[in-house]
Formats: sequence, structure tokens, C-alpha cells
Amino acid sequence: MKNAVFVLAPDSFKGSMTAKQVCDAMERGIKKVLPDAECIKVPMADGGEGTMQSLVDATNGTIYELEVTGPLGKPVKARYGIMGSGKTAAIEMASASGIHLVDENTKNPLITTTFGTGQLVKACLDMGVHKIILGIGGSATNDGGAGFAQALGVKFLDIEGRELPSGGAALARLNRIDISSLDPRLKNVDIEVACDVTNPLCGKTGASFVFGPQKGATTEMVTILDNALGHYAEIIRRKLKKEVKDIPGAGAAGGLGAGLLAFTNARLEKGVDIIINYTNLKEIIKNADIVLTGEGGIDSQTQYGKTPFGVARTAKAVDKTVVAIAGYIGEGIEQLYNMGFDAILGIVPGAMTIEEAMKKGEENVERTTENIVRLLNSHPKI
Repeated sequence: MKNAVFVLAPDSFKGSMTAKQVCDAMERGIKKVLPDAECIKVPMADGGEGTMQSLVDATNGTIYELEVTGPLGKPVKARYGIMGSGKTAAIEMASASGIHLVDENTKNPLITTTFGTGQLVKACLDMGVHKIILGIGGSATNDGGAGFAQALGVKFLDIEGRELPSGGAALARLNRIDISSLDPRLKNVDIEVACDVTNPLCGKTGASFVFGPQKGATTEMVTILDNALGHYAEIIRRKLKKEVKDIPGAGAAGGLGAGLLAFTNARLEKGVDIIINYTNLKEIIKNADIVLTGEGGIDSQTQYGKTPFGVARTAKAVDKTVVAIAGYIGEGIEQLYNMGFDAILGIVPGAMTIEEAMKKGEENVERTTENIVRLLNSHPKI
């Protein structure tokens, strides 16, 4: 295996390492055993945390910071990335409208807004991009993307012609949607939405019932929000001639999926598939001897659109060996061995606190990768 080619395609280890840092640690472990090995680093993501960073890292792009309106209406510092080409932007809506920006005591999905996410999109339009990749995980909102649309010029009016305040609850009073001032540049921009849920906008499997409680919604709030979003969808249907209520993914990010479908030409796609396509992973993997992937945790849920699963599926399509590593190994990984994974290994060497494990993440990745390569090198026919 002296001149072996390794493709390193991990996700970030949330709270510990970016995907690029994981790649670098993997490479150090490999080089300890095989100094002449070729390591092709492809930092990955699945549309959630780390998506923007991975795309920027993969293309030698640039990250910009902007003060925007946070989910509760207060200013927050958010970030967006411009790819190396200068023509494609990457945004994580959580940067502007995320649950981490709201304290436990102030969670209130009746009033939280996606306005800041719309401001990030506007900033990207100002940069002259032709395409936007938008990750919509981790939201604090349940406003159907109304705030997003307001930031881009849409007006939501009540029966007396007054603009509605922020938040999903106010949509119950929606009478008319004025799109005359909607930013015209949106018509010429391709928006790919990294969306890893298939929930509709309304109903028992919709945005409010499924995701509302984790954003602070009581049982009463859930009903209020679900009814408001249902009314919102009906006004969109009547006024804009667009059906968004039952489309899979419309309920993502508190209904931002529906708002994107209503007011832009966005397409909802699996996040990991977007990243695989944009990084050209399918072609890169064809030259690999071994593919290494991983993320903070691997369990039975990994098969539902998570990065390691997407990488393994891509690698197995061209019959490559795939080894995954993780900070923790959960239940149900046995089924993953029939889905493209040859081995799944934990990186934590022994009993330690979560804080210690996160602090020693790079060290643990490097050591685990070194051990994997030592085994493969001593048994080259594996």
C-alpha cells in the first residue's frame, strides 16, 4: 500500500472539529504509516452545521460576516460564504435564524422570524452570484418563511392593508400578499436547498406538530401555528397560484421550505447529495484505494441522509473499501454494513467526559486513522 490513494470525506464532528480539521487529522495518521500515500481531502456536510464551511474550504472560497436581524428581532452576527469561483454562495440559515441564537427562557415560535436569512440571501445577490446553496437545518422559527420573504421585498397584509408583524402566529390574520417589490434578481438565481426532512407544511406530520415543541411551542401554540400556516398556504394558493401545503420538505425549518417554494425558484434536495455533486466526489472516488469518512455520531439514523451514508453509497457504486469513524457509535449500526460500510470505528480510546473527548478530537482521529492504516497495510489483501 506504499503509494495508496486515500479519499478523506468526513463531515464535521459537531462542537469539536470542522470537516477540514478532521481531514487534516486523518492525513497525519495516514502519513505516520505511509509517508508516500496520496491523500485527497474532500470536506463534507449534509446541509446542516458545517455545510457553508465545507463548501468554502473545498473551493478555496471566502467567508463574510454580516449583522442581520436574529430570530427574536435583535441584531446578530451571521456568516455566508462565496465559493472560489465567485459565482456560487453558501448559506446556513441557522447562522441568522438558528435555535442556538435563542435562550431556553426566550424560545417563542409564535414570533420568531426568518428575516435574517432573507438578509443573507440579499447580501449574496448583491455580490452578483448566480447560484445559492442554502442549508435550512437548526432553525428557531415557525413563520413559513414569511420573514425571509419580507427581507426580500414581499409584504404580508391584513384585511385593513396593514403589514403583519413577525412570526408564524400573525399569519392567521393574513389577507393579501404583495409581491410587487420582491427582489427581481431572484428570478435569475438558482437556489438549491439542502433539506433533509420530508415533512409537509401542515398537519400532524407538519412543521408545527413535529418541530414546534423543540422550539418552545406548547400544545396550544402548536395548534395556533399549524392553523396559521394552513391559512398562509391557502392564501399562497389563491393569490400566487402555488401549492405548497403538502409538498415533501415544505415543513422544513418551520415552513421555510414552503416560503422558498412560494417566492423563489428553489429546489429542495438532500443536503449530502448537493455536497457530493458540488465537490465532484463521484469522480474523485474512482481513483481511490480506500475511502475514509465519519462524523460525530453514527447510528441507525445515519442511513437517512447523513454524510457517511452518502459517501459510502457513492464509494460502493464503484466498489471501493469504506471505513467510517465517529465520536460515538450508537445502536443499529449492524444494518449499515449492508449499505456500503466495511468498518465503523469509534475514536474515543477509553472513559472520558464529553468535554475531554471533544477537546482531544483531532488527536483521537489521528490515532484511530493510524491504526486503521496499520491494519490495512499489514494485510494488503483486505
